[in-house]
Amino acid sequence: MCGILGVVATSPVNQLLYDGLQVLQHRGQDAAGIATFEGGRFLMHKGPGLVRDVFRTRNMRNLVGNWGIGHVRYPTAGSACNPAEAQPFYVNSPFGLLLAHNGNLTNSEELKREMFLSDLRHINTNSDSEVLLNVLAHELQAAAKGFKLDEDAVFRAVAGVHRRCRGAYAVVVMIAGYGLLAFRDPFGIRPLVIGRNDVEAGHEWLVASESVAMDVLGFRTLRDVAPGEAILIDTKGNFHSRQCAEKTVEAPCMFEFVYLARPDSIIDGVSVYESRVKMGEFLADKLKRVIPHADIDVVIPIPDSSRPSAMEMAHKLNLPYREGFVKNRYIGRTFIMPGQAIRRKSVRQKLNTIPQEFRGKKVLLVDDSIVRGTTSREIVSMAREAGAIKVYLASAAPPVRFANVYGIDMPTRGELIAAGRDEAEICREIGADGLIYQDLADLKAAVRAVNPAISFFETSCFDGCYITGDITAEYLNGVENQRGEAKSSGEEGEDGQLDLNLVASHDN
Repeated sequence: MCGILGVVATSPVNQLLYDGLQVLQHRGQDAAGIATFEGGRFLMHKGPGLVRDVFRTRNMRNLVGNWGIGHVRYPTAGSACNPAEAQPFYVNSPFGLLLAHNGNLTNSEELKREMFLSDLRHINTNSDSEVLLNVLAHELQAAAKGFKLDEDAVFRAVAGVHRRCRGAYAVVVMIAGYGLLAFRDPFGIRPLVIGRNDVEAGHEWLVASESVAMDVLGFRTLRDVAPGEAILIDTKGNFHSRQCAEKTVEAPCMFEFVYLARPDSIIDGVSVYESRVKMGEFLADKLKRVIPHADIDVVIPIPDSSRPSAMEMAHKLNLPYREGFVKNRYIGRTFIMPGQAIRRKSVRQKLNTIPQEFRGKKVLLVDDSIVRGTTSREIVSMAREAGAIKVYLASAAPPVRFANVYGIDMPTRGELIAAGRDEAEICREIGADGLIYQDLADLKAAVRAVNPAISFFETSCFDGCYITGDITAEYLNGVENQRGEAKSSGEEGEDGQLDLNLVASHDN
C-alpha cells in the first residue's frame, strides 16, 4: 500500500503535490518523494520519513514546474529503511521517465532475469517498482518510431506492460517533454482516480490513489481509472485514454474498504464510509444470531477505521455507543509497523483508555480487522485494566488467514493469528470473553450494497483465492523465506535524503 499523485497544471505544482501527499499520508509513512519537470530537467527530492519531515522550504523551492508526481511509501517489496528505494524512480534510456507505483508485482524475479538476459537492463535495488519502470522503458523503446514518441506508441507500451507484468499496480509516470501517463492493472486491484480543475488558463488534471485528494486540492472527481486503462495528459493539458489490456476484470482490493482508505474517499464508485456503515449493519445481524443472549452494556470502537461500523452496530443492537479510547495521532499505524515488539509497545503509546467508560461494564469492542492479533490482545488487556467486567470483540472483516501479495504487509502465515486457528482458539489467544467475525459473503454484500455494479473483489487474505491466477505454494513459501532472512539479518538502510536535478532525454 502506497499513495501516488500526478498533476498537470497551469501554475507551479510543488505545493499541490506536497498538500496531496499529506492527505495520502495514511497510505505510507516510510518515505516520501516529489518530482517535477521544468526546462528540460527533472527535479526531484525524496527521502525516508513523513512528508512533513522529508520536505523543507529549500527543497520545495527547487521543485519548480507545472507538472509532476508524488509518492508516499510503505514497503512490501524491497527493504524498509533504504532511502535508495524511496520513490519516484528514474531512468534516462531511451526516454526520460520518472515513475511512482502503488502495489506489488508478483513476477518481479522473473522479470529481473528477463531484463538482464534479453532487455539488457540493470536493476539497482530490490524494489519491484524499479522493475516495473524498466519494463515500461523497454516497451516504450520497442513501440516508439525511432526516438519519437506519439500517443499510439505510449499506449502500445502500456499494453506491453500488461502482457508482461503480474500482480497489482497503479502507476503514474512522467515522460520527459511529453506528459503524464497513468495506468492501472487489468484487475483494478489498487485504486486510481482522475480529477479536473477548470481555470481561466485551461484544464488542470490530477490523478491520485484516493478521491479525498481531489476534495482537498479543489479538483472535481471525474471517475476512476478503469482496470487495464491508461490515460495520457500532455504538457498542454490535452487528455487521452485507451483500454490497453486484452482482458479485464474489476476486482478492487477489499482491504481498501475495510481499513486502508480514508472514510471520506470514494473508490470504484463506493463510498468507503457507507461501506463501513453497512459492515456494521451485517455484523450486528450476525451477533444477534450467534450470541443472542450476550449481556453487553456498551459498544466501543477501536479508533479510527472501525467507528462507522461500531456506530451502526450500536444503533442496530439498541445499545449505547461510547468512545473509550483516546488515540495519539502522532504514532504510526501499528498494522504497518515491522516487528512484534515494536507493535506491542506502540499500541500502549498510541491508545489510552477512558476508565469511566469501562469500569463495571460489559463492553463490545469493534475493530475493522484482526491481523496479527498483537493489537487486539493489548487492547483487550487495557479494557480489563480499565475495569471492564467482560470484553467481547467484533471484527468488521473475516479472519485473515492467508498472505496478501498485492501490496499489503501480510506476507507470512506465521504472523497471522487466524492461520491454523478457529474462532474459539483465537478468542482464547487474545483473552476476550467472546469473539465474532464478519462472514466473507456479508462483507462482499456490504460493499456491493453501495455499488451493485461490482461483481468481484480481491479477497485473497480471507479466502486464499488469488485473482491473478499465478500464485503458487512455492511462491508463498519463497516470500516467507525472504522475509525471514531479512528479519534475521537485521538489515537497515542508512538515513538520507536525495535531491536530483536530472537532464531528461527527450525529443519533442
